[in-house]
Amino acid sequence: MAEKTAYIGLGSNLGDRKANIDGAIKMLADVERVELGRVSDIIETAPLAQSDQPEYLNAAAELKTSLSAEDLHRTLVNIETTLGRVRRGKWSSRIIDLDLLLFGSDIVNRPDLTIPHSQMHLRSFVLKGLCQLNGDLVHPVMKTPVRELAERLNGRDFAPDPDLPQLVSVAGIIGVGKTTLTKELAGRLGCDVRLEPYDTNPFLPDVYAGRKELALDSQLYFLTSRAVQLDPDLLAQGRLCISDYVFDKELIYARCLLDAQQLALYEHIYPPFAARVASPVLVIYMQDSAQNCLERIHRRNRPYEQRIELRFLEALGSDYERLFANWKACPVIRVSTCEAAAVDHLAHQVKYYTAGHFVVASGAERSKM
Repeated sequence: MAEKTAYIGLGSNLGDRKANIDGAIKMLADVERVELGRVSDIIETAPLAQSDQPEYLNAAAELKTSLSAEDLHRTLVNIETTLGRVRRGKWSSRIIDLDLLLFGSDIVNRPDLTIPHSQMHLRSFVLKGLCQLNGDLVHPVMKTPVRELAERLNGRDFAPDPDLPQLVSVAGIIGVGKTTLTKELAGRLGCDVRLEPYDTNPFLPDVYAGRKELALDSQLYFLTSRAVQLDPDLLAQGRLCISDYVFDKELIYARCLLDAQQLALYEHIYPPFAARVASPVLVIYMQDSAQNCLERIHRRNRPYEQRIELRFLEALGSDYERLFANWKACPVIRVSTCEAAAVDHLAHQVKYYTAGHFVVASGAERSKM
């Protein structure tokens, strides 16, 4: 068999964690038809599901092998057993954990083995190690470099929960194309849609016309309307739904449009609504220059938008950048407006961040992932 480059994820949270990982690496190096390459730095990470567990040490290793993917997987299981791993379930602590993450560009979907690892794109502790070894590695199914996959997570780890609404939120400044993309994605994915109630807001035209005394009324209209749209009791459990806004934008617009007195009242009213709405499992953040967005606003010719100024859009853009620079709630896919034209590819990506689209292997393959 031709030699392949494979990548292994290593983890331990019981006993001498560093010694466990070092021992597994040594045993890998001694396997016939396996040439151990580089090993990433070892990092400490919090347990993904059970907070009462000890913290993990994690690393990634690169190797070249003429073994088949199945034989390499069996080898990893044997090393785990030799080092004392006892299998007690998906989220349990373990002395050592060895996951076959990538095997060349191979794609394997079997009851006992899934390659690429079915949730590696949701784990910063995996992607960080892979990036250190080769950030240009391309995920064979998602067709995306691991460096980009890592950037989407902002240092966090995620576990899809099929019992929650699978809300995907499309975000970005006015005129960037959120509604168009939302409708196109929903058409590809056959899912529900939640669109901003711009046309039904009776205060918005007057606010854009300069009547600042109505700005609070307008923001409260949006706040209550969006809270109803994103009420988790009204979104189907486990069903995909796409909105053309992210609820957290409420404070961005309030701080841009309200005076000090109005904002103080709004910020008092806002928290109970924010605590109630469904959180997105994925955000698609659309980006384009404020000038391009302003030109798009003029072309679509909504009368109440024609007074929007470039500096207002620039301020919104800066606020959105600050929001997503510190975003921890879910993965964020950043796309330019021109990239959003590749809707089929983006729809394919969405499937891997929502519950119910994963091929889940048996407990023998799963790490704490």
